[in-house]
Amino acid sequence: MPTLSPSSLAAAARPALPAVLWPLLFGNFVIGSGVMVVAGTLNEISSSLQVSVPEAGQLISAGALLMCVGAPLFAALVAGWDRRRLLALCMVWYGALHLACMAAPTFATLLPLRVIALIPPAIFTPQAAACVGLLVRAEQRGRAITFVFLGWSVASVLGMPIGAFVGGSLGWQSAFGLVGLLSLASAFWVWRTMPDGVKPPALSRAAWRETFRSRALMLCVAVTVMYAAGQFVLFAYLAPYYKQKIGVTPGELSLLLMWFGAFGFAGNVVMSRNIDRVGASRAVMTGIAAMSVSLLIWPLGTSMALAALVAIPWALGCFASNSAQQARLVGIAPALASGSIALNTSAIYGGQAIGAASGGWLIAHGSMDLLHWVGFAILLLAMAASALATRYQGTHRA
Repeated sequence: MPTLSPSSLAAAARPALPAVLWPLLFGNFVIGSGVMVVAGTLNEISSSLQVSVPEAGQLISAGALLMCVGAPLFAALVAGWDRRRLLALCMVWYGALHLACMAAPTFATLLPLRVIALIPPAIFTPQAAACVGLLVRAEQRGRAITFVFLGWSVASVLGMPIGAFVGGSLGWQSAFGLVGLLSLASAFWVWRTMPDGVKPPALSRAAWRETFRSRALMLCVAVTVMYAAGQFVLFAYLAPYYKQKIGVTPGELSLLLMWFGAFGFAGNVVMSRNIDRVGASRAVMTGIAAMSVSLLIWPLGTSMALAALVAIPWALGCFASNSAQQARLVGIAPALASGSIALNTSAIYGGQAIGAASGGWLIAHGSMDLLHWVGFAILLLAMAASALATRYQGTHRA
């Protein structure tokens, strides 16, 4: 008679996550696909609307700035909203504005449309994570949050590569249209599946003050800004970088992005299964260290095959770090999760804005070869800040 190992028995005894988390995962997939659609179609937008690559990159930095400012602001504005209605409305807005972007005749028209289209990412991801605690038991919280955040990993596996391929083959407008249709489907699924009455408690002014005064929480948020900026110095411009350095076609770019996304998904799955055992702080540090390895050896990617190999550590750490950081914040102060996760989402997008703007400046000044070195230096700072945040975690009292 076969026997089960202790680890197998533990896995079998682990209760399944509720089905309501699936539409939240899918919503994050659509949100992530929409956020990353510009990076995958940057070459097509640049040529179609007759603007330079750094100018087209403003779509990334301006949108990220809106999401950075909007995440904590909207967290306060929508505090009393029923999450079923809030999250469904977010996806309707996301779909309608992406469909509107398709009709933009000039870059001057597209830029403001794209910026206001990115209001939902400032709301959906943090508010979906914040309401997880009301949908699962306390012992499932870390696994549930990382599970919901897998949607971003799937977006990198499928959403961004498909968007890049569709944009390269049929025009960037088609990629935006695909995001719009998926958004409307997501809105329907959330509406049909989410229960009524899910309302995470609003943070009082005193709770917000406690959040901002917590050295552990605010250092964690600073870490997020740093590792997001370090990545987006280069990530925002992967399409023009690969085209200039190794001459990739739209199809080859799609394959490289899918490769990156596949390892990103794998890293997040491993993180989701092990984070409660290894601890969120150690998981974050491991993810940032993996990303820094790729940027350190980036010049070795002189062919499509070598570029794919060099990107593996980055991919493994990218989305896993985001998931672990969300769980880390919840673990430090569960009662402040609505605020801290909103601030962390703001930090992700703020870092993206800083990184994309910095990368655009470097490219405009003929320094594309410095993108990975600047990113590497910022990731080293993120690791130092993360170690300091770990020292302060034990001093926080939620």
